[in-house]
Amino acid sequence: MIKKAVIKTLILSLLVLYSGCSQFRKIQKSDDWKLKYDAALKYYENRDYYRSVILFDQIMPYLRGSAEAELVQFYYAYAHYYQKQYLLASHYFKNFFDTYNRSEYAEEAFYMYGYSLYKQSPIYNLEQSSTIEAVQAIQAFLNRFPNSEYRTEAINIQSELRLKLEKKAFENAKLYFTLNRLNSALIALDNFKKDFPDSILGEDASYYQVQASYKYAKESIPSKQKERYYEFMDHYEEFIDDYPESKYLKSTQNYYSNSLNQLEKLEEETL
Repeated sequence: MIKKAVIKTLILSLLVLYSGCSQFRKIQKSDDWKLKYDAALKYYENRDYYRSVILFDQIMPYLRGSAEAELVQFYYAYAHYYQKQYLLASHYFKNFFDTYNRSEYAEEAFYMYGYSLYKQSPIYNLEQSSTIEAVQAIQAFLNRFPNSEYRTEAINIQSELRLKLEKKAFENAKLYFTLNRLNSALIALDNFKKDFPDSILGEDASYYQVQASYKYAKESIPSKQKERYYEFMDHYEEFIDDYPESKYLKSTQNYYSNSLNQLEKLEEETL
């Protein structure tokens, strides 16, 4: 009995689905743009975004300059967003804002342009060009709408995106250090500190800079060691000034003591 009930339910579901598909095909083949317009809105309201996009695509050329065009383009962008087609959604939201910047939906569209890029942004250890684009879009939104109802959320999103960029830059610098490409590590760490002066990773970056500069001096050819130990001293003193109670204090002091000893030896050798 249970098996028969399941089969009956399945057959009814297939009939409903077939009926729905048949009805959609009739609308799709119709020459009546108003019929398609009403159907597209209904599919959209019922969260059938796939079918709504197909019908929106068909009727948009006929709606240029009409009162309906604005709403269709706004929903068209959202329909792509709800299907997780975030790059397309960001493009269509931006197009909407550029076309209808005085619309009641303009502010929301501009926000969704940045938010869609945010949703597309990958985890921090992957390529981050879309994250950079999202940061720029969110900043443009905040500049354009400083008192927006979306302001707090936009600021939080921007902080999250910036942290992702910080992690990516920091991990790149650490990788140079791990691979013993010490000069590249020093350049990358210096750039990191300039680009993200208030980063929560600042202390770690400064510590790696101290380590890298000490190791770079220690492994240099004799003629370069004195100069590079003095460069280490500069990094060390900067670190101590910035983080006088750092958890890395003991380790950096050992580097400092060893560097002083090496400099004394180098000074004696030049006498």
